[in-house]
Amino acid sequence: MTMSGWGLILVFTALVALLARPLGQWLFALYDGRDTPLHRLLGPVERGFYRASGIDPAREQGWLAYGLHMLAFQVVLTLFTYAILRLQGVLPMNPRGLAGIGADGAMNTSIAFVTNTNWQWYAGESVLSNFSQMVGLTIHNFLSAATGIAIAFALFRGFARHEAKTVGNFWADCTRVTLYLLLPLCVVYALFLVACGVPQTFASLVEAHTLEGARQTIVLGPVASQEAIKMLGTNGGGFYNANSAHPFENPTALTNFVQMLSIFAIGSGLTWCFGRAVGNTRQGWAILCAMLILFVAGAGIAYWQEADGATLAMAGGHMEGKEVRFGIAASALFSAVTTAASCGAVNAMHDSFTAIGGLVPLFNMQLGEIVIGGVGSGIYGFLLFALLAVFVAGLMVGRTPEYVGKKIEAREVKLAVLAIAVLPLSILGFTALAAVLPAGLAGPLNKGPHGFSEILYAFSSATANNGSAFAGLSAGTPFYNGLLGVAMWVGRFFVIIPVLAIAGSLAAKRHTPATTGSFPTTGALWVGLLIGVILILGGLTFLPSLALGPIADQVSVLAHTAF
Repeated sequence: MTMSGWGLILVFTALVALLARPLGQWLFALYDGRDTPLHRLLGPVERGFYRASGIDPAREQGWLAYGLHMLAFQVVLTLFTYAILRLQGVLPMNPRGLAGIGADGAMNTSIAFVTNTNWQWYAGESVLSNFSQMVGLTIHNFLSAATGIAIAFALFRGFARHEAKTVGNFWADCTRVTLYLLLPLCVVYALFLVACGVPQTFASLVEAHTLEGARQTIVLGPVASQEAIKMLGTNGGGFYNANSAHPFENPTALTNFVQMLSIFAIGSGLTWCFGRAVGNTRQGWAILCAMLILFVAGAGIAYWQEADGATLAMAGGHMEGKEVRFGIAASALFSAVTTAASCGAVNAMHDSFTAIGGLVPLFNMQLGEIVIGGVGSGIYGFLLFALLAVFVAGLMVGRTPEYVGKKIEAREVKLAVLAIAVLPLSILGFTALAAVLPAGLAGPLNKGPHGFSEILYAFSSATANNGSAFAGLSAGTPFYNGLLGVAMWVGRFFVIIPVLAIAGSLAAKRHTPATTGSFPTTGALWVGLLIGVILILGGLTFLPSLALGPIADQVSVLAHTAF
């Protein structure tokens, strides 16, 4: 461990906090339907879209209609992508003549990108054409991110409105977020990446001559445009199999740092946006503070384990699976960032981390990826825990729980528990199934605890809509494609529906002013309670599975026992 390594983690965390307000202000303008500086340029495009599609953006929807429209949109998008992947061989922009993808692989990939998971069982440069990458997949990087932010906006309105029957208009929210936030940011970001050396071309291949005199064929394509939204939208699906460890996706230490910042940028801004929406920005700062404390703790443990080469008798730290361009600190930090958010992009191979170093990204996902989290999904997932925390606080002071002016009653608590329970039911249930069936046991390349960790990581990643993997699992089989596809769908939409129901329930309530008996939800005590509830409810649920996987793996390393 070095001071520069710890400094990298602390500087990164400080910059994330500094980005919260400016991005939060922009997000609040979109949430509130206000004009931004881009409306003069892009307003006609927005209005033209509404006219062409017959949508009235001023006509708001109740939570049920909002959810049904959202689900219908996702089903259509899933079928659209499935068709593109299956028909890839006869579609244009396929200079290498790649064939269409099999039914189970196409199903898995279409669900992965619609749900913002971007799980990849394939090597992108070897399996997908430029058309499939751009039209089949990159489009979902925008729309899945916009959907997550739209759901967050609906929940914000539930807290902010009084005696209302509506929570917004799904189509208007998605359109505004895509048009005025994601697209402009990605244009600037993609140009920055091109300037740093990331390819952006329709050329198919380039041939390089190695120092040994051999020839190496390198695939090119529209990489920068996909890379930009991959990070900003917390998608994570890479153009190349090596993802952000590939020099064409992540060429320098500067691009590596900017990529990490971009993963957290919109998620941090949504915390400020929430505070502004409920009329008290201190609420947003309290949430961000709790998130960053959990994040720094996780990143610090990962860095400590990977840099402590003494445990594995490795002088200078544990460099297996890491890029020399980035080193241990930047690799450990990236692993914590990408799994605290539901991104899944990687600049190092998590399967090669130490046992406890690999436990950190696994645990981040099992918490529900609420430590900053995915765009939209992080903040609405965190607010579920906030409802349970204020319920616990209400029990302690003997009052009906209240949060940001709304009484939290049995309906909201039950819905929050239902949404939170989706993760352990899916992760542990599917992991148990894969750990006993022959088709599941054929996947791990390792035996013993580490092999179990590979299975547990896969279903944690799928259900939490992350998409990263312990690469030792051979998941491109009908069994894993099918089961992981179900886990991704469940982890996304079985959480969203209770969240929207909570939004509708809260919107219909009256505003309850704070009194001297109200539990304060902006100070250090509240932040501590939030962290405690998250670790107890979100973390201890998975302790037995972690004990069978990475913890047992660490014990075997210390005992010099091989499996």
